[in-house]
Parts: sequence; C-alpha cells; structure tokens
Amino acid sequence: MLSVVYKSLKKAETYLFVERRDDFSRVPDALLATFGTPKLTMIINLATKTHLGQADLAKVREALISQGYYLQLPPPPENMLKQLREQQAANRQ
Repeated sequence: MLSVVYKSLKKAETYLFVERRDDFSRVPDALLATFGTPKLTMIINLATKTHLGQADLAKVREALISQGYYLQLPPPPENMLKQLREQQAANRQ
C-alpha cells in the first residue's frame, strides 16, 4: 500500500497522507483550506513498514482505506510547569 505524504506550509509539523500523488479529491475542502498548499515530502510503502515516526501505522492504513486520507497533527506541547508542580508535590510527601 503506497501513500504520498505532504507537509503543511501553514501548520508546523502537520502532515497529510493520501493514496495517490496530487489526488486530494477525498480530502474535505475545509481541511485543505486550513492545511494550505501541500508540499510533497515523500512517498512511502506502508506494506513494508512496521512503524511510523509519530503516527500509528494501523490508524494510517485504516484512514486511507476508509476516508482516503490521514491527517497527522503535531504532538501537544509539554506542560513543563504542570510537571514541575507534580514533582514538587510528590517530593513533599
């Protein structure tokens, strides 16, 4: 199963996986408007992969089959203040 991966020039660390190169026919117009002009990043064979960097391989495959695209968003930012407070609370006990 081949997938073509595009990155967003408007949204950092945001990637769009589609089934065929330059075929965005199954991607909602609102998503494309938010995503901006897609920039080709790579073409990957999902059949030969055992894992992907940040995306769940099974979810990517399922989304490509069922909806024709998969949107990979960046991980949420770390809340270092919350982590510090939790660590301080644990140290007080």
